[in-house]
Amino acid sequence: MIDRARLESIVCQAGAMALSAWPGHGHALESWDKSPGDPVSAADLAVDAFLKAELRALLPSAGWLSEETVDHPERLTCGLCWLVDPIDGTRDFVRGRPGWAVSVGLVSEGRPLFGMLAAPARLIEGKGEFWSAEAGQGAFRNGRRLAASTRTELAGARVPTDALRTADADLTIVDKPNSIALRVAMVAADEADLLATLRWGFEWDVAAAALIAHEAGAAVSDAFGQPLAYNKRDPRAFGVLVTAPAIHDAAIARLAERAERLGR
Repeated sequence: MIDRARLESIVCQAGAMALSAWPGHGHALESWDKSPGDPVSAADLAVDAFLKAELRALLPSAGWLSEETVDHPERLTCGLCWLVDPIDGTRDFVRGRPGWAVSVGLVSEGRPLFGMLAAPARLIEGKGEFWSAEAGQGAFRNGRRLAASTRTELAGARVPTDALRTADADLTIVDKPNSIALRVAMVAADEADLLATLRWGFEWDVAAAALIAHEAGAAVSDAFGQPLAYNKRDPRAFGVLVTAPAIHDAAIARLAERAERLGR
């Protein structure tokens, strides 16, 4: 159905395009706020335009949903749809920090088929990170198969966050990239045990990374423990919860009151 090698090449090219404009390498960058605290840059728009042209050429029948493109209801009539965040973690990107990624997901009838993240500013063994997954085929980073966290106790779980609430003082803080997609992927790579958000977020933020985490063996849901669905009329969900499978129920229980209060 789709040329996976060509898809990987397109996402890698998008990552290289973003990296060529990244202030972390000393490049000047035009950026502004779409709304207070919500930055966007010229690189976001350039990468978005590149991906839209290349991915539509690769799969003309697929719809399109992207953070940087005005949504169009015609995508709802498409069985296949691209879900794209051209630079997830723009706040890190514009500040010259490496915690950003190009995120590309392809969904079919609401379920992810492919998920890819290009994070060229994050180096592992001297190379930028490239994460990929295909439904039923496992998840990989730079060609190495991923196996998610197998933690069995919630206490002590590693969480990529800036700070913990008093109620969560038994958890362990680990490094937090600004990109939510990369934080989800950390669970897939056994670099974190739990990722939770308690806010309304968009499908393009998590579609690719959620498939990567699932294919690596992690448990993935919204903040209430319900399955995530994609290419919906309202492309939002309340929260995302990605954990080692054995602690998912305990995490849902701990977050239940907060999720109910904030998400209803």
